Amino acid sequence: MLSPNEPPFGPDGLIWSEPYDIELDWLDYNGHLNMAYYHVMFDRTVDIAFDILGLGRAYRSSQQASIFNVETHVVYRREVSAHDQVRVSFHLIGRDDKRLHGFQTMVRLGDDQLAATSESLFIHVDMTSRQVSPLPARGIAAADEMIARQAGVGMPAMAGRRIAPLN
Repeated sequence: MLSPNEPPFGPDGLIWSEPYDIELDWLDYNGHLNMAYYHVMFDRTVDIAFDILGLGRAYRSSQQASIFNVETHVVYRREVSAHDQVRVSFHLIGRDDKRLHGFQTMVRLGDDQLAATSESLFIHVDMTSRQVSPLPARGIAAADEMIARQAGVGMPAMAGRRIAPLN
């Protein structure tokens, strides 16, 4: 069972990271956060969520199964610069027997501006066969509980976006 109203859950029911500091060597030649490091912070927050779901590091070791990211769509909304701090959320917006659908936001601290979003599709994999396999019953129950807990937030407005051909 998920722990109610305790960090890393926010009052909105979403999972929130602790603040991440932007390191100077994470900046690119434009003087803002290199796109790779957005992914680092999104990924670290995914790890927190999967540990809460019982599908994280300990699960991989004990069950020889894991969660793989198979698709991600990131939208960069505002620059993140040197000495900024950000927090990242995780919202589990759906699941089926083998897949989890997550949506994340990155918010700059200080002005609470949305810096970026990341939408990902994850699959459950049997590490012995390296094949997609059904989620365990406990993982499904935890996912359903998280989805219900976060339902009050509603479907993120930016979820399901795609890049359309230019011509």
